[in-house]
Amino acid sequence: MSLSSPLMISILVILCAVAFALIGGLLYRNHQLSARTITCSAVAVALSVILSTITLFSMPQGGSVTPCSMMFICFVGYWFGPAAGILAGVANGLIQLIINPEVYHPIQVILDYPLAFGALGLAGLFTKSKYSLQIGFVVGMLSRFIFSFVSGYIFFSDTGANVIANVITSAVYNLSYILPELIISLIIVSIPVVRHAIDLIVTFQKQPA
Repeated sequence: MSLSSPLMISILVILCAVAFALIGGLLYRNHQLSARTITCSAVAVALSVILSTITLFSMPQGGSVTPCSMMFICFVGYWFGPAAGILAGVANGLIQLIINPEVYHPIQVILDYPLAFGALGLAGLFTKSKYSLQIGFVVGMLSRFIFSFVSGYIFFSDTGANVIANVITSAVYNLSYILPELIISLIIVSIPVVRHAIDLIVTFQKQPA
């Protein structure tokens, strides 16, 4: 069976979706995720998916820079904590796998979709300092880069080039679209009125339902 066959893609999507549903259901049952959190996260995921279909510009090495599609998953982590952020990222990754699958290897699928997008939710680990949002964005997107970099290395290893060439190629390819989007996102969240609006969501979610 081809690794990129529709059947293989369907099996991988189903397995990831089942795991996601089980984890999400467990967290909800244990009151670690509220209905408000799930609703806001769903809206953020929808916005992220919509923005991911818009290309600001394409990089010479490949990859496209979108209008901050990764930013909303980082927001979920910042607003509701890393567990909610990771789940939102995994959901986003599964949707991306369904609407725009690029499958070359089973490990690549797991790295590029649920793990890479889920890693954006790690932005929620940093909520205490003055620049917690900016630090969280850097950590979240750097974490996504790591998973995407490993996936790219696996893909480029099939070209027959040496190890150093594969490392450089994967790093340049992934940084070419992640780094510009990180810079754009950091500029946006550093605008005082935007930061105030983001913090209002934090205040809102702490209020009794």
